[in-house]
Amino acid sequence: MAEEKETKNPVQSAERIFQVLEMLAEHGEMGLMEISTELGLHKSTVHRLLMSLIYMGYAKQDETTQKYMLSYKIVSMAGKILERTDILQIAKPYMERLSDISGEAVHLVQREGNNILYIYKIEAKVGTIRMVSHVGMVHPMYCSGVGKAIMATLPEKEVKQIWNESIIEKKTDKTITDIDEMMQVLDEVRKNGYALDDEENEEGVRCIAACLHGYSKEVKYAFSISGPVSRMTRERVEELAVDVKKVQEELSRELGYYPQN
Repeated sequence: MAEEKETKNPVQSAERIFQVLEMLAEHGEMGLMEISTELGLHKSTVHRLLMSLIYMGYAKQDETTQKYMLSYKIVSMAGKILERTDILQIAKPYMERLSDISGEAVHLVQREGNNILYIYKIEAKVGTIRMVSHVGMVHPMYCSGVGKAIMATLPEKEVKQIWNESIIEKKTDKTITDIDEMMQVLDEVRKNGYALDDEENEEGVRCIAACLHGYSKEVKYAFSISGPVSRMTRERVEELAVDVKKVQEELSRELGYYPQN
């Protein structure tokens, strides 16, 4: 008999039924004893939970293998949630927080093929410098922090395809125009957890950016803090990186991202 694990959840039966749901979502078809062993629950307890899920239409049992699996009802429920997801409504409070913390311009973008589309912007609270970016502007990925943040999540083959299909031009003296250098930079992005636009798109402007993960593997959104290099010093970038990565984690989770431990 399996020793049932202790829980701090005040509604233990609810916790257990969701444990079964998550187990089947992660592993696919599973037998009664497999689930019982993995969760540390007695097989009679697991059987009752499975019968409840089957009764409600969230699971089914294969007549041949006798294994259990989730039905498409759970997919239908997720689809209804996603239909009502408004990225701007969810992201605005986080972007406003970064604006308050930094005092600099904050951008939210989404990927559109080989480019990024600016969908939200908060102007800087200090200084008079105004950047060329604006809501509705389409920009290549290779010379922006937000673009590099997204590209860093892609396989090498796709990065090279984006590169080959983009018009690579020297926008400033610091624009990266060599694919090998870009691949090295993307490795740094993965290592650091954020990307930089170090005066690569506009002279005198430095940006720190991060991608947003969601419920699917595809990374579609990214955000950035942008300001003049006089204020966005290397030291300031390191300080803001802490806030950027915190927002990335919290907002990604709200968008449905739950990384596996």
